[in-house]
Amino acid sequence: MEYDFPDKVKHGGASQLCERGDCAHIIDFSANLNPYPPDLGWKPTQDMISSYPDDSYHNLKDSVARKFGCKNENVCVGNGSIEIIRTFFYATVSRGDQVRTDPHTFGEYSLSARLAGAECTYQSNKNVKVHVICNPNNPTGKLLSFQELSELAKKEDASGSRLFIDEAFNELSDGAETLIGKGFSNVFVSRSLTKCFSVPGLRIGFGFGDPKLIEKMEVIRPPWTLNGFAESFALLALENYDKLEKSRQLIRTEREWLCNKFKEIGIDYIPSPTNFILLNIGQDSGKFTQDMLKQGIFVRDCSSFGLKESIRVAVRTRDENEYLVEALIRCCH
Repeated sequence: MEYDFPDKVKHGGASQLCERGDCAHIIDFSANLNPYPPDLGWKPTQDMISSYPDDSYHNLKDSVARKFGCKNENVCVGNGSIEIIRTFFYATVSRGDQVRTDPHTFGEYSLSARLAGAECTYQSNKNVKVHVICNPNNPTGKLLSFQELSELAKKEDASGSRLFIDEAFNELSDGAETLIGKGFSNVFVSRSLTKCFSVPGLRIGFGFGDPKLIEKMEVIRPPWTLNGFAESFALLALENYDKLEKSRQLIRTEREWLCNKFKEIGIDYIPSPTNFILLNIGQDSGKFTQDMLKQGIFVRDCSSFGLKESIRVAVRTRDENEYLVEALIRCCH
């Protein structure tokens, strides 16, 4: 019997337009990057890439562990959180296992689970091997509290299931909490520096979990998965994590401004604690995305999330946000 091989997942980012030569003068609201990243003064040098990285990434893991209040043995690294997600599922599921995801969330979870041989479901049942949570959720922005996460972890532990929590937007969200370092052996958490430091070209991801699982994942991941540039930037970024508070404050101001504008022009939206907002535009999202593109604005068509009348917009700087609102007015009326 021929295996039904899955398709690639669609992502935000204007690079797909650049491949067609269409990205000139386009403001990209489809990728949820920090519009106010801290200036770290990082300067890449030839020395960073003149020798192989330490494949154990001992110094980097020590720095991550200190920052997040856990031990070195609880930390793994990856070429962005995507590699962390893929490696996690190869380490935890086998053919025929069930993985629970939400119906409207990041598609890489289900793809990675399927590539590892598992089946995906939206239902809670006793046969689920892994329950996946994106917190805050992409694209809805739904954020679970520490208490809600703890109760969910205990429930999954009682049923013999793991809880996978993707916290890619944690650093840019108001009120976000975490289970990292809180003693839940069945919980695995993924993080990334991509969004919060606005470095999508440097693929830097971390994972936090039980030492036995971490050891297995470290065997599965390719050697030297973080290059010298990425490791150098990560070490500096971890020393400057506190500067992200300023980013959160600026994002909050712009998010509130945008939401007030959405109310004024009559666009339905889901309140969000983070740097993106889901809009219900009440019409085909694919066509609307193309209409916005003609206005010089690239938004995230959410039909791939199963939301065929919704788009996701990033929170950007005031000048850019004004362009977004003007384009929305023209395309909605």
